[in-house]
Amino acid sequence: MKLLAYMAANEDLLGRFMGLSGLSPDDLRQGIADPAFQAGVLDFALSDESLLLAFAANAGLDPASLMQARSKMPGFAP
Repeated sequence: MKLLAYMAANEDLLGRFMGLSGLSPDDLRQGIADPAFQAGVLDFALSDESLLLAFAANAGLDPASLMQARSKMPGFAP
């Protein structure tokens, strides 16, 4: 998952995510293939506009495409 890799490259950002989510490093490794986990990571980015825009620019994505992707994942509530 590109977003999680992007976050992992920034120790402060990953630490904030882990602190807010209560996840351990083992939880991250185990959850990476879980669509619900991926949705949670994306929710974290969508809740922080500066993170969302920085990641989208880094990945060459339109920020709106991330919201579209989220709408197709488990637990989406418009």
